[in-house]
Amino acid sequence: MSETRRPPVFAALILAAGYSSRMGHFKPLLPLDGKTVIESSIGTFHGAGISRIMVVTGHEAEQLQPLLKDMGISAVHNPYSASGMYSSVQAGIQALPGDVDACFLLPADIPLVRPVTVKMITERYASGQPSVVYPAFQGQRGHPPLIANSLFAEILAGNGEGGLCALLQRHETDASKVEVFDEGILLDMDTPQDYARLTKLAPRHHVPTTAECEAILSALAVPEPICRHGRAVAEIAEALTNRLNTHGLTIDPDLVRAASLLHDIAKGQPAHAMVGAAIVTELGFPEVANIIRQHMDMNFDGGAPREASIVFLADKLVKEDHCVSLEERFRPAFERFVNQPQALRGATRKYATARAILAAVERQTKATATEIFKHCGAPA
Repeated sequence: MSETRRPPVFAALILAAGYSSRMGHFKPLLPLDGKTVIESSIGTFHGAGISRIMVVTGHEAEQLQPLLKDMGISAVHNPYSASGMYSSVQAGIQALPGDVDACFLLPADIPLVRPVTVKMITERYASGQPSVVYPAFQGQRGHPPLIANSLFAEILAGNGEGGLCALLQRHETDASKVEVFDEGILLDMDTPQDYARLTKLAPRHHVPTTAECEAILSALAVPEPICRHGRAVAEIAEALTNRLNTHGLTIDPDLVRAASLLHDIAKGQPAHAMVGAAIVTELGFPEVANIIRQHMDMNFDGGAPREASIVFLADKLVKEDHCVSLEERFRPAFERFVNQPQALRGATRKYATARAILAAVERQTKATATEIFKHCGAPA
């Protein structure tokens, strides 16, 4: 009888023992999108299903301890934190339970890593159990690496010369890299300027950035004509969003842009809207996926336009990668389906929906289609 291998046991070490000298404030307790930086880092691992989380403390440990206790997070104090980060890595590794197969290392000042990124790293480890798994965005490695327990003894015995990077470099041939769609792996906050940038990004973390969308399209080998179509749809949709928002609405421009760029991600497959939505949900962006799901067919109630209806309309105003009127966009379908009643009904329904959304845009902006598209770059 073959032996059943147990699933790997993962842990996470969050390094929060530094002096925050360049920031001027203790970074782990700075506010970030309604919580603290350390809570954001912990939340990354909780969201990925990692329950064994330890925070290595040093400088200002007494400030962190009450918060960690309230969260049920173990603190590992490093009395030698002044000697550098390597000593904190050693303190954390030393405190790990013996059954841990691999552990993540995340500096506390890199708080915008998404949980789905952690899951992708664990999946890569489980598939081959390399000595180290690095996440990478557009080819550039970032945090957190996942380090196998086969390296723990060497880390504990090391003198820290060259830091952890030098030690891991010796195991490069047995390392693995997983491409993720997460700029957060590269974003630390050493300075007040870094922190200001992250405070702007944190509330928008549920939506992929333009660079992340382009990375997704590239990784899935989406043909360039489809990518160009998505960019053209995004341009129209963003222009409509900006105009509507100046007339009293609060449409999310980031959500509109991401959904526009990714709406045809599964183009060419049957039910491509549903397939694309499933892909984007798996990548950790359910709000974007919900719009993608509706971009081919949706129920519009005639009220104020929202993100999904804006993307639906913009998609119908773009043929290939150039702007057209609704009539020009739908004329080929009406002609092609003249002897196919069911398909003709579907095209007619989509055309009517697009016209209804356009009428709602006209009402909201108190402008005609000609005036609207004079600013948007599309013809009436």
